[in-house]
Amino acid sequence: MEYINKKLNEFNKDIKGKKVAIIGLGISNKPLIEYLYNLGARITVFDNREQEKIDEDIWNKVVEYNLQYSLGENYLKNLKGFDFIFRSPSCRPDLPEIQEEIKRGAILTSEIELVLKFTPSKTIGITGSDGKTTTTSLIYEILKRKYKCFLGGNIGKPLFTQISEMRPEDIVVIELSSFQLMNMELSTDIAVVTNISPNHLNVHKDYKEYIDSKANIFKYQNENGILIINYDNDITRDFAKISSGKVVYFSRHSKLPNGVIYDNGVIKYCDNDLRRHIINQKDIKIRGMHNIENICAAIAATSTLVEQEEQARAISEFTGVEHRLEFVREIDGVKWYNDSIASSPNRTIAGLNSYDEKIVLIAGGRDKHLDYEPLAKPILENVTTLIVMGETAEKIKNVVTRELEVENKQMNIIKVKDVEEAVKMAKEIAKPNEIVLFSPASTSFDMFKNFEERGKKFKEEVNKL
Repeated sequence: MEYINKKLNEFNKDIKGKKVAIIGLGISNKPLIEYLYNLGARITVFDNREQEKIDEDIWNKVVEYNLQYSLGENYLKNLKGFDFIFRSPSCRPDLPEIQEEIKRGAILTSEIELVLKFTPSKTIGITGSDGKTTTTSLIYEILKRKYKCFLGGNIGKPLFTQISEMRPEDIVVIELSSFQLMNMELSTDIAVVTNISPNHLNVHKDYKEYIDSKANIFKYQNENGILIINYDNDITRDFAKISSGKVVYFSRHSKLPNGVIYDNGVIKYCDNDLRRHIINQKDIKIRGMHNIENICAAIAATSTLVEQEEQARAISEFTGVEHRLEFVREIDGVKWYNDSIASSPNRTIAGLNSYDEKIVLIAGGRDKHLDYEPLAKPILENVTTLIVMGETAEKIKNVVTRELEVENKQMNIIKVKDVEEAVKMAKEIAKPNEIVLFSPASTSFDMFKNFEERGKKFKEEVNKL
């Protein structure tokens, strides 16, 4: 008998003729606009950018559908009289104009919230300060051999427009940022929190708000929910105290009686006295101990869904995700790696600790008001030359300089204006058997739209050499 998604059908009927505000004209909202327009919604789009800064494809859709729009500095001044408000992750839900509309009766939601509300499929959500995209990709690769899987959130296609294809026997794998989770009142069936450390403090009011946002991924689970958390991280470990579902730990430092652990070069699944070897580290293609953690999390998340042999096979074939310690090329005995995803000091530290070779490090970008002090020691331990650029160039340079003085050491620190100059300088400096690592420890927004554009620029310049 053919499955009918009654809840989705009711929404599709209800949205016809309703006034809908879509806040944020990112390219990922294009399918959402098309979907709601075809259902007969009366759409107005809002964006704090001027028209010339909006992607041409999505703006052409606004013109084609003859949609109302409000752009620029005071873009929310016309947010009045709406039935539904779809916010993009970058739009804070507590903006005064949005709160006023909610008081008038508007429903504030998002693409991801409606996916969780209407999908009949099992959902696995992944969040964390670091490693969530790699963990999400691993989970998807493990499961897709056995199930029909849908991949979305911060990764893959927008999921909302695919709900009609989802069935109860399918699985939806969703990467979730703190921004997406901020006012979420639904949780995924299986929730994974890779780790938590200070991040995005230029957007969140404080660290507590950031942590509370992350906790929404499991906060609304019932006793049938499963929470996968990093035992080695103090904050995620404490999440167990407020979880309503079953808690499963993973660890690369502790020999837990239950959960997934890393032990002497082997990842193991532990169930009291039973310890099963899942995969040897030597059979894993992606580098770095931080990726061992990601693999442990993915194993824990899929352990009730597939056999351990299937987990091991998928992990051994996984070669990583673009812009995450991505090998670009080797030139004159020097290997070049693109780690543009590293938008925080913690990510760059993980990258530095992934190699035995000495490193020429290229770092710097937009400041997220993070503490760069922890970056200093790992740089001194692993880096021969530091090349800095962007808004955080001086900040990174200063913490490293202070540490050099404390340890009475010297290091070549060079400031450049952009990625092109950084690559040329690294080419001159790097010696055979060294690595050039592009790991900015900062966001991309001082020079680029996003970390993908930044990483592509780095690769483009390296491939010109």
